[in-house]
Amino acid sequence: MRTTIACLLFLTVAFCHSMAADHPLLPLGSPLPDFKLPGTDGHEYTPADFAKSEVLVIVFTCNHCPTAQAYEGRLKQLAQDYQSRGVALFAINANHADAVRLDEMGYTDLGDTFSEMKIRAAHKAYNYPYADDGPTQAIVQKFGAVATPHIYIFDRARHLRFQGRIDDSEREDLSKHHDTRDAIEALLAGREPAVTSTKVFGCSLKWAEKTADNLRWREKVAQEPVALAPVDAAALHALRTDAGTGKVRLINVWATWCGPCVSEFDELIEHNLRFRHRDFELVTLAAQFPDEQTKVLKFLEQHHASTRNLIYGITDKYAMIEALDPEWSGALPYTLLLAPDGKVLYRETGSIDFLAIRRAIVPALNAITPWPGLSPK
Repeated sequence: MRTTIACLLFLTVAFCHSMAADHPLLPLGSPLPDFKLPGTDGHEYTPADFAKSEVLVIVFTCNHCPTAQAYEGRLKQLAQDYQSRGVALFAINANHADAVRLDEMGYTDLGDTFSEMKIRAAHKAYNYPYADDGPTQAIVQKFGAVATPHIYIFDRARHLRFQGRIDDSEREDLSKHHDTRDAIEALLAGREPAVTSTKVFGCSLKWAEKTADNLRWREKVAQEPVALAPVDAAALHALRTDAGTGKVRLINVWATWCGPCVSEFDELIEHNLRFRHRDFELVTLAAQFPDEQTKVLKFLEQHHASTRNLIYGITDKYAMIEALDPEWSGALPYTLLLAPDGKVLYRETGSIDFLAIRRAIVPALNAITPWPGLSPK
């Protein structure tokens, strides 16, 4: 299982000249390191693919980092603006997916696996190639990138002429210094860039050696206490309509005898770990009789469900259906995503489409507390 702590907590100002000895920064003037990387478009990329370009811009980035996401639009604009002028942009995912903790993915719909890279590239309509170095990190080790995003610009002779940031703020409206554009313009004009190296700001690189820390974290959260409480129709209706929590609430109605419920339960619990550090609450509601509490609790403990867990506290299941949602037919599993004011943001009867529900959760959370790339409203 893959994981993530809020990427916001891991955002670091990365000082390029204080790199760890095993991942040194590629010196200015160095030739372009060789590479062969699989792209999300099915092509395997090598330096030969960019041989005709006057300038080659390589950006180490990823899916999950909010700072990387904040720059996606600017990267697309960069690729579009300079394509006709002989500039190629090549994006590389530098993160080892198994090193990314679930609570580091609280600002994203997708992690950093190759399959998720393909989904993001298509969904965001990237106009530049996106390749994966995550499994081996053989290429990023040659460059010594420290954060996402991190830019490297090579001239016609493929010598490194600039490394550092795209500009000076992930909030585009606050940006005043456009270092990457300035460096590209200088190289196209045959000049030395006025600035050749900067610090970079973003999520730290998720090196493979962090996987062990990830596993230790998973072991720790697996030891969290698990509880189960009964709920009656009145309390369930209040839970459904409560506008005082200030949280986005995901309610999943399930049962131990429901095959689809059981098969998706672990992934559901991962979503609690993914978003719980934000204004989010997951509530599991076992649609079972009160005298089945012991059986339900045993299941929850086996699946490390350290979330808010409820079970029907009355035997009238139809009263519970009406209390939770009059639009619910009663079929299991059933999932509701609620805004802090009780508004239904997402309904689903049957197995959860987790990507779709994440794409509903993240904007709802950002409406409460904007992610770093968004200006407060």
